Amino acid sequence: MTGSGDGGAAAPLPEIGFYHLQRSALEPALARLLERVLASGQRAVVRAGSADRVEALNRSLWTIGQASFLPHGSRADGFAEDQPVFLTHEADYPNGATVLVLVDGMDVEPPPQFTRCLDLFDGNDTDAVGAARERWRRWRERGAPITYWQQTERGWQQGASAPEA
Repeated sequence: MTGSGDGGAAAPLPEIGFYHLQRSALEPALARLLERVLASGQRAVVRAGSADRVEALNRSLWTIGQASFLPHGSRADGFAEDQPVFLTHEADYPNGATVLVLVDGMDVEPPPQFTRCLDLFDGNDTDAVGAARERWRRWRERGAPITYWQQTERGWQQGASAPEA
């Protein structure tokens, strides 16, 4: 990120977490990660690739967890500023979230209010893995704190390197 243009210091870079999906579809993994975000007392914005994708995720998050309720909504649901998890395909961050979750290969510069950015990508799609590697490289060159998480049969395992095919 760049400074404000008035000689001020650059905004701090958010912690970037790459989440390499290999054992489940996006929707159940996303729901579990969002549950963790909410359990930590934070709010999230999920940025998807299209309005249709936002609607599909919105429907899925209502039905994905039988044992828990994941409060969320999109602009179409109303009360955007009250949503603990807000789903969007635009630069639309009305709910005071500090966690930005990127899906569908979104390559977005998180605004300064975000302290964490979760980048979820499909490890079974070689193009998605290649794009994630490129995003990883750019963030590393900028000095952002980066973590890499890989799905295993026991859940998320933290890795030490960039996404592998």
